[in-house]
Amino acid sequence: MTAWIVAFRLAALAQGAVPEGFAVRNFGAAGDGKADDTEAFQKALDAAGKAGGGTVSAGRGTFFFAGHLNVPSGVALEGVWKSVPAHNGIRDAGLPKPTDDGTTFLVTENAGHEDGPPFITLSHNSTLKGVVIYYPDQKVDDVPTPYPWAIAMRGKNPAVLQVELLNAYNGIDATQNERHLIRDVQGQPLRRGIRVDAIYDIGRIENVHFNPWWSLKPKLFQWQMENGEAFIFGRSDWQYVFNTFCFGYNVGYRFMQTKAGVCNGNFLGIGADDCYTAVVVDAAAPYGLLISNGEFVSFHGPDPTMVAVSPTHRGAVRFVNCAFWGPCNQIARIAGTGTVGFSDCTFVQWDRKKEGRHALQVESGTVVVRGCEFREDKPQIELGEKVRRAVITDNIFTGKSRIKAPEKSQVKIANNAED
Repeated sequence: MTAWIVAFRLAALAQGAVPEGFAVRNFGAAGDGKADDTEAFQKALDAAGKAGGGTVSAGRGTFFFAGHLNVPSGVALEGVWKSVPAHNGIRDAGLPKPTDDGTTFLVTENAGHEDGPPFITLSHNSTLKGVVIYYPDQKVDDVPTPYPWAIAMRGKNPAVLQVELLNAYNGIDATQNERHLIRDVQGQPLRRGIRVDAIYDIGRIENVHFNPWWSLKPKLFQWQMENGEAFIFGRSDWQYVFNTFCFGYNVGYRFMQTKAGVCNGNFLGIGADDCYTAVVVDAAAPYGLLISNGEFVSFHGPDPTMVAVSPTHRGAVRFVNCAFWGPCNQIARIAGTGTVGFSDCTFVQWDRKKEGRHALQVESGTVVVRGCEFREDKPQIELGEKVRRAVITDNIFTGKSRIKAPEKSQVKIANNAED
């Protein structure tokens, strides 16, 4: 070995490079999809933790787990995937299982017990990267079996990168941490995709798409549409969410009050397709939910609606440059005492049964509708007697203006262009 190679390796070790001993097979992992690799993985993770941090390499293989894992502070658990794998052909061929050419974790612990320990718990500065998480015993065409969260993020700066949650019952529990990073995650979580709560410093979610890659079988998918929630937000101080999408859930995005508080944040380029209700706002912070460049589609369920704002809402929500489409009953049902704004938005295909429903139905609170285009010759906006204030200006209507409003001085309607 030449002197420069020796010098290079010594310098790498001095800078904290990961020793080869942190490969899980060096700790006894089989990777054959049969032998329980829980103990071997935990030994490798603990060794990296005792060394002050480092990377535990799973390598190529299908690893079976009868238990769960805890990733110590400063440790990254990595598979071989550099991007999330695709599984279109698996679903079409009726083979609901992951590919065999990467890093796959088979999870079996606590079937039927949703409140058990998560499969993987991340802690301070720890990371999970480049793996597929798969539940081999999950039912493909029946009411799904509950499981605990696949991943829990705790401490400060935990990260989940390039991970597929192929058929997790509960996906990522991003609560009780600071500055979490969730990036390049895909899959089909059946009950809950990502839950965010008790976040007191900015969390980030980027490039997360939940599609029915695993199963579109009628009984399971119908259950998912009746019970599934893709993104759930409780307390978070300026959550940043970019390029996220979900298809086939009861609720696409839910904002709710928890013991910790409510959410405020910046949501850019988000989407919800074929959800019973694309966005549900039970509560939001007064600083606001800023939702820009979104696309929302609802056309199935008992009352297909893009946006539902609950009577408990007291904060502020703003939709800017968003598209609302699909043959729904109404674009939005708004209640509460808070403020809801729509600016430069496009509304299409409401009142699917031609019952005379308005696109925006405002029961109470404050509403601002400016610069929007209503592309159907149907009733546009209905304001209830409990509406506190409303500004409806500079919109474009297809057909005549059909705004139902009580005669109150605090309702301002002006400069709307109609055919």
